[in-house]
Amino acid sequence: MNVYVELLRIAVDFGLMVLIWMVQLLIYPGFEFLAASTFHKWHRKYARNMTFIVAPMMFVQVFLAGYFIIYKPGLQLWNISYAILVALTWISTFLIFIPLHKKLDDEPHNVTVCRKLTHRNWLRVILWTAIVILDVALLIEL
Repeated sequence: MNVYVELLRIAVDFGLMVLIWMVQLLIYPGFEFLAASTFHKWHRKYARNMTFIVAPMMFVQVFLAGYFIIYKPGLQLWNISYAILVALTWISTFLIFIPLHKKLDDEPHNVTVCRKLTHRNWLRVILWTAIVILDVALLIEL
């Protein structure tokens, strides 16, 4: 197995897991405490800047999922499991979280939407944590 590709996968996956835990425990709960007068401006800046950090890492995950399916056929169960988990992070991001952030742009400081964001984000916390667990299990298996 190409050790550099495997190290890239672990680094990206671990980075996304740490980031989503920080979002879950610090950033999303903090939305409720922002002043209504500045929420809209802060949220737009947060969403834009977070996209610059997260999007490239998510694209790398998709690339790596494809790479491992094509070039590591002996590990198909691992690779397909990884690809499914990565796909679920994308699906949940586009179907749940982007619309909730859009709603916060339209209705700044909507506490109900802030709480939905926090509660539903546990899905991505679980997904990205499962991805890292899969990475570690694969390393142990090899």
